[in-house]
Amino acid sequence: MRIADYDFHLFDLDGTLVDAEWEYTRTVFDRVGDRLDREFSDREARVLWHGLGGSRAETLRGMGVDPDAFWPAFHAVEDPVARAEATYLHDAARLLDRVGEVGGPTGLVTHCQEFLAEPVLDRLDLGGRFDAVVCCTDETGWKPAPDPIEAATSELGVDPARHRGYYVGDGESDVAAAWNAGLDAVHVERVGHDERGRCILGDRRVRRLDELVGGEGRTDAGRSGDDPLGAGEPVDAS
Repeated sequence: MRIADYDFHLFDLDGTLVDAEWEYTRTVFDRVGDRLDREFSDREARVLWHGLGGSRAETLRGMGVDPDAFWPAFHAVEDPVARAEATYLHDAARLLDRVGEVGGPTGLVTHCQEFLAEPVLDRLDLGGRFDAVVCCTDETGWKPAPDPIEAATSELGVDPARHRGYYVGDGESDVAAAWNAGLDAVHVERVGHDERGRCILGDRRVRRLDELVGGEGRTDAGRSGDDPLGAGEPVDAS
């Protein structure tokens, strides 16, 4: 992937750039379970935390849990300080450094709520890396809809119809949101196809973000040389 070929750069946060230690995740679901009078297994907690089942709303309904009851409980028990302290940076430093070198507006689009995202960015010294941070809400919209991506591009002053950009994320909704907004989609597979139960295809697929730096200038076999991402034909992730 030739990062310098792009005019702007967008990233997801949780599961892509950062993640929380399992102990914190397990504690959160224990507390949510207490509020909902319903225990969550380790598997259910991982599926919901990482969005392994696709739409979390549909996953919750499949578990017999009302999403309208779950999310208020989930946000009520999350501790911004504890979460920030339990959060670590994935293999993203080289990529973010490279993005800084080539220049171009850089943004973050995340389902993580602002009261949780800000302490994480501050603790990991990531805030200065981004020219725009969009935390999805009912007003901004939710991935895979293009609305939050479009909110970020508007804030960055770029137009996907005239400027080339990409969005990096770890979930199906990230890939679909990128395509719906007219961006190239990069999928980073953090949990593996076996645990996810499916294969997510983007314009480029990696297991580590630093692969996007190490692979600059390389086009995968079977793709045309003018495709800077080259990693197999994309499929609809919506």
